[in-house]
Amino acid sequence: MFKNREEAGELLAQELIQFRKDPSAILLALPRGGVAVAYQLSLALHLALDVLITRKIGAPGNPEYALGAVSETGAVYWNREALLGLSLTERQLSAAVQAQQKEVTRRVALYRQGRPFPDLNDRTVILVDDGLATGATFFASVATARQGNPRRVIGAIPVGPRSTVEEARKLVDQLIVLRIPDPFYAVGNFYRDFEQVEDREVLQYLNLAEEASINRS
Repeated sequence: MFKNREEAGELLAQELIQFRKDPSAILLALPRGGVAVAYQLSLALHLALDVLITRKIGAPGNPEYALGAVSETGAVYWNREALLGLSLTERQLSAAVQAQQKEVTRRVALYRQGRPFPDLNDRTVILVDDGLATGATFFASVATARQGNPRRVIGAIPVGPRSTVEEARKLVDQLIVLRIPDPFYAVGNFYRDFEQVEDREVLQYLNLAEEASINRS
């Protein structure tokens, strides 16, 4: 088990040491939990930290069951297997997307503070989250990063189930996963401290990472 998200980030940094001070590399964290992990990577690797805002699309009446995810650029990933088990109309699917887009818009305004989405052209993008479960938000994030024409996309994940990890590995140029437990029930089972990260903490991590970057330059 990881002590907390910060420890997971420190351990991931050891696996990504070749990117330390790489001017072409950028960390994109998936809020909110991924930001706590990525902050430690930013400190250890001296890399810029930003967010890639993605929201899970839950099933009607069962929001925890991931049908897919939508990102801040509008990229949508659908879990085809999950959809096959449900009889949902296009109107229902559209409503589910729109509901999450509202939260995406709120988070963009709050976390970016007017800053544009980062330029990813010809860069090494390191996508960071605190774990994979169904992988829906991670898969939508990969699709979003690819839209920016990066040099390569690397996933940095502390823990995830083998089936999701294998699917994720096909989508990125490199995938770093510290733990692939079997059986796997939930990401939180592999952290002693897995309290929800609040908006104010996300802003604090981003501000501290920016201050550290300014102090290094």
